[in-house]
Amino acid sequence: MTQIIVTETEPPPGVELGINPDKVCHIITKARAFDAKEQMSDPDSGSNATDDENLDVLEDLPDDADATRLELLEFIRALDEDEQMNLVALAWVGRGTYEISEWREAVSTARNEHNKRTAEYLLKLPLLGDYLEEGLAAFGENCGES
Repeated sequence: MTQIIVTETEPPPGVELGINPDKVCHIITKARAFDAKEQMSDPDSGSNATDDENLDVLEDLPDDADATRLELLEFIRALDEDEQMNLVALAWVGRGTYEISEWREAVSTARNEHNKRTAEYLLKLPLLGDYLEEGLAAFGENCGES
């Protein structure tokens, strides 16, 4: 006997994302740029990024010197608390920790575990961009990429 597993592609009635999808898409873009970092490839960097063909932007710099990481941290920190909780829950849905039908539980857990380091927590997820994209897809949203 063949068993067919059907996954929900839309949230249950009354369940809302709770964060603007455009904000999530911005975070996805920045998270993927952050994940694409590589070891130092230009040790003799000049003072002008154009002269160095902008290679430095891809280098994995120390946390306090990585402009992409700092921009992403500040963007997430600037979200209000509800948006941050929804963002964490969205990553968990995209990661498969929760199903879309468990959205309210995911948000509740995110709220109970909330602290002042939400941005740092999210940036430690190695596939944050992918998780958020999958989470958006569970809500029937996307970032308009083709």
